[in-house]
Amino acid sequence: MAPFTEGNNKGFTLLEVLLAVAIFAMISLASFSIFDGVLKSDAHSKLYSERLNQVQRAWLFIERDLLQLARRSMRIEGEAPLSGFIHNDVELLSSSDQSIAFVRQGWTNPGLLIPRSDLQSVAYRLNDNNLERLHFNFVDSVVGEPPKERVLIHGVTALSFEYYYSNDWQQELQEQQLPLAIRVNITSEELGELHRQFLVSGDVNSTQKANP
Repeated sequence: MAPFTEGNNKGFTLLEVLLAVAIFAMISLASFSIFDGVLKSDAHSKLYSERLNQVQRAWLFIERDLLQLARRSMRIEGEAPLSGFIHNDVELLSSSDQSIAFVRQGWTNPGLLIPRSDLQSVAYRLNDNNLERLHFNFVDSVVGEPPKERVLIHGVTALSFEYYYSNDWQQELQEQQLPLAIRVNITSEELGELHRQFLVSGDVNSTQKANP
C-alpha cells in the first residue's frame, strides 16, 4: 500500500467550493421567489374569491329585502313615524356614506311562535369600510334597542343609491312616492365599482313624466 502523500489529496479547491455555494444560493433564491409568488397569487385568489362570495351574498340580501318593500313608515327610538317609505338620512343610521332604510314584508315567523309581526325594519349602511345590514326585532324600534348588525362586504370605500322615477334615474327620494327600481352602487377595494338594479313595487305614476 502506497504511503499517504500530499499529491494523493483530491479534495475541492476554495474556488470550487465558493462557486458551488454561489450556484446553490442562486438556485435557492430563484426557488424561493417562485414559491413566494405562488403563495401570494394563491392568497390574492382566495381574497378575490371571498370578496366575490360576499358580494353575491349581499346582492341576494338586498334583492330579497327590496322585492318585499312595504308601504309603511318607520319609527326610530320610539319617536313619531318618519315621513315616506324609504329613508336615506346619513345621520339617522350613523353611516359614513349614503344609506337606505325601509320596512319589508315577509319576515318568516312560522305559526307566530315569536312575539313579533312579519314586518321587519331593515337598513344598509357603510361603517368602517364595511357594508352592513341592520334590522330590529320589532318593526317599530323601542327606546334604547340597538339594531342587529351583520357585515356583508368588507373593504367597501363608497356606497350610493339611485331611484328610478319618471322614466329616469334620480339621486333624490320623492317622499310620497315609491320608485319602480333602485340602483345600488358599491366601490370595493379589491373588485372596483359594482352596480346592481333591483325592481321595487313602486307607484304606477312614478313612470309618468309630470305634465307642465
